[in-house]
Amino acid sequence: MELRRIRREEHAAAGAVCVAAYEPFLGGAEDDYRDRLRDVATRDAEAEVWVAVEGGRLLGLVTSCPPGSPWREIGRDDEGEFRMLAVDPTAQGAGAGTALARLCEERARAHGATGMALSSLAVMTSAHRVYGRLGYERDPERDWSPMPGVDLLAFRKAF
Repeated sequence: MELRRIRREEHAAAGAVCVAAYEPFLGGAEDDYRDRLRDVATRDAEAEVWVAVEGGRLLGLVTSCPPGSPWREIGRDDEGEFRMLAVDPTAQGAGAGTALARLCEERARAHGATGMALSSLAVMTSAHRVYGRLGYERDPERDWSPMPGVDLLAFRKAF
């Protein structure tokens, strides 16, 4: 599996993977978060989008939010943060999500971070298990709600 920055010509395919991975958690056809998930080009311009690719197939992607990125939500000054970790539903369980999370940790360390923070919907229990295996712990003091009906759990890992 190759991990690398996304290429411009992959933005649409990556957006489709992101939407497919999050589809079970979206609130129906009218959920406008789908548009944010699909808009990989903006995230790539304002943060860093990384992909996992194998045999020319895009397995997954993640948005790494370096210092100063407007995509940061809960990361403190000494922490890295990543968002929208998504793996193609047909490729889940093969290690792409874990590899992308670890890559974000490496990127954060390169920026001088001493830990990593992230948010996740309470119903994303499979993702929570991955985070637990990687050493993340719940940080309930930072749980938050970006809008009514959307409650996010915070996780943190110290390096």
